[in-house]
Amino acid sequence: MQTHTQIFSAEANSGVRPGKESGGLEFLAFTLGAEEYGIDILKVQEIRGYEVVTHIANAPEFIKGVINLRGIIVPVIDMRIKFNLGTPVYDQFTVVIILNICNHIMGMVVDSVSDVTTLTPEQIKPTPAMGAAFNSDYLIGLGTIDQRMLLLVDIDKVMSSGDMGLIAQMAP
Repeated sequence: MQTHTQIFSAEANSGVRPGKESGGLEFLAFTLGAEEYGIDILKVQEIRGYEVVTHIANAPEFIKGVINLRGIIVPVIDMRIKFNLGTPVYDQFTVVIILNICNHIMGMVVDSVSDVTTLTPEQIKPTPAMGAAFNSDYLIGLGTIDQRMLLLVDIDKVMSSGDMGLIAQMAP
């Protein structure tokens, strides 16, 4: 039996773009509060259960700390705090998604992971203009599957944003 870590590590490291032959893109679906989000599966290195982190003095609140991942020190960001979605609760469903972005390894804490979803270009709708009440800079669009909707996050932009201070800003 394969674990989540083994399955996602194999997909992310295969070098093959999952879903490409069917004209779709694959997204890892996860939850934060009542909403479901998706990120490009190719950014995912592995998925781990939540473990206690080592806190870093004077770090922003959303940076929970660091973990030692097979000899690599990995910063861990709590996405509930980053997106102002209320106080996080860490339970048996809480996971850390280990990402590889621009050859930087980092973790993001989410409430749970549900599945890998393939979306065709027709299923990805543009993010509606919501004015100053909502900053949609970090969203690629909205993925729709029957009655289900995924908020598709541009994880590169989130993790390289100036307030994160983790990765130098990437060139467009």
